[in-house]
Amino acid sequence: MRSHRCGALRSSDAGSKVRLGGWVHRTRDLGGLVFLDLRDRDGIVQVSFDPARCDAATMTLAGQLTPETVVLVHGDVVARPVEGRNPELATGDVEVVATSLSVVGPAAIPAIPVARSKGDKLAAEELRLKHRVLDLRRAELQANLIMRHRLLQRARATMSGLGFLEVETPILTKPTPEGARDYLVPSRVHPGEFYALPQSPQIYKQLLMVAGYDRYFQIARCFRDEDLRADRQPEFTQIDLEASFVTQEDVQRVVETVLVDLWQEAGHEIPRPFPRLTWREAMERYGIDKPDLRFRLQITDLSAHVGADAAPFVTDAIAAGGRLRGLRVAGAADMSRKELDGLTASAKEAGAGGLIWVRRTDAGWEGQGAKALGAAFLGAVTGATGDVLLAVVGADAVTSPALHAVRTAVTRRPGVTPETAHAFCWVVDFPLFEHDPETGAHVPAHHPFTSPHGDDFGFLESDPGRVRAQHYDAVYNGNELGSGSIRITNPVLQATIFQLLGIPADEQARRFGFLLDGLGAGAPPHGGFALGFDRIAMLLAGAPSLRDVIAFPKTTAARALFEGAPTTVNARDLEALNLMTRTPRA
Repeated sequence: MRSHRCGALRSSDAGSKVRLGGWVHRTRDLGGLVFLDLRDRDGIVQVSFDPARCDAATMTLAGQLTPETVVLVHGDVVARPVEGRNPELATGDVEVVATSLSVVGPAAIPAIPVARSKGDKLAAEELRLKHRVLDLRRAELQANLIMRHRLLQRARATMSGLGFLEVETPILTKPTPEGARDYLVPSRVHPGEFYALPQSPQIYKQLLMVAGYDRYFQIARCFRDEDLRADRQPEFTQIDLEASFVTQEDVQRVVETVLVDLWQEAGHEIPRPFPRLTWREAMERYGIDKPDLRFRLQITDLSAHVGADAAPFVTDAIAAGGRLRGLRVAGAADMSRKELDGLTASAKEAGAGGLIWVRRTDAGWEGQGAKALGAAFLGAVTGATGDVLLAVVGADAVTSPALHAVRTAVTRRPGVTPETAHAFCWVVDFPLFEHDPETGAHVPAHHPFTSPHGDDFGFLESDPGRVRAQHYDAVYNGNELGSGSIRITNPVLQATIFQLLGIPADEQARRFGFLLDGLGAGAPPHGGFALGFDRIAMLLAGAPSLRDVIAFPKTTAARALFEGAPTTVNARDLEALNLMTRTPRA
């Protein structure tokens, strides 16, 4: 039906006869001449209807077209006069002079506008998600999904070029240790039994290494039943990979290759290798394990400068094992009291009792925190005139998140520019275990299949909190892009880790027997990684939310408004699955 796409026409096509199909974007009736903006996924082209070229019926039909009607147009491509060109359109140097028109898809008045003028606000997001088909016609979303397609193809080509095999792993799986986050699927043929949708292909890809497949990757669909936010969806896509006979550095080189190629596909050249920070360094300098390295601003320990004349709340906190830590912001003495109050609010929202601040003037350090810090401190701390010192005192668990929040707010000040647009890094040597704040028990910091650091095996029984993991995160501009680790391949060590996590032998056999049996069959050293593909697409598209790079996303309440899911199921279908529902407790 079509010879060209609407948005593909250029001045080189002038003189050609074309057949176009698309959606009516806008129409303009100039009293004798009718102009139509015709849109498809490639863009918009202007179509003109002239009584000298069209019969009366075609002219009447052109004048009656409504937005979003689907039409077929035949005509001739002609160059626009210089004064009539539209530099805002890729097709702006030409137009199509129509010779025939037919309507192939009549359209009701759209519930939300697709065509917008500059300055027009989008409809509310819930309304747009309800009418997702119309929203997906917007040029911005189409560009995002086209970018997503290109990135997927580039990832596949890169991984294949590195010798990785694409292998699909099951979608109906065994419930995981984190079963509360699983989406469960009842089995009709095995009453009372359930599958789970995979949160990750983790165990399967390890088994593929045990089976000798050496290098695996998958564009994997994963599912997690948890609270949502702008950068999280209940179903998501990750670039999953695993390789045998590799070190941590080998895996990182592969991941760097993939990321450099993806950023290149989006038009950015990225240097490699990426810098490396240990987890402790990241927490010490930036207060978070996914630091934004576009800005040099770093947290420093100021405790050594505190004298006996500091305020009791400062000296008491340090005596209790806390520290005074802060940020020295160069040339920020023009901060208003309102701005400083805003930074204080950021620190408090992150759990601190407050924020101590002083400015450096020609006379020395002055300001709200001068008395609290004391004369000895102010005389010992160096700084240039115009600097501002922002500090928090307390345990690291308080000062780190508070100063990260303050640092983030400072980097968003008008006039503060990053030193680079693209700052990647690796964060390594995470703790293997964390403490559950409710039970005090050890829980895996990431997952229970991560190998302990070789130098820390001796602490597994005596001091588990001291054990580092062979785990590594890729971070970009303060965003975690993905995580990976070297895996445990010794079934005895894997059973020991399970035991430390409070999983007894019988439960290990029930939950993980197939993995332990696989490792016992001869497992090569192996490790892998998983990149959050939706987040990468969001960042490279410059979109504010994952929902803008997913064709049919869920809301933050995990609902698909366009189709009305989730929904109730009739009693007959529940009975076939041996299920029944009850009214939730108030």
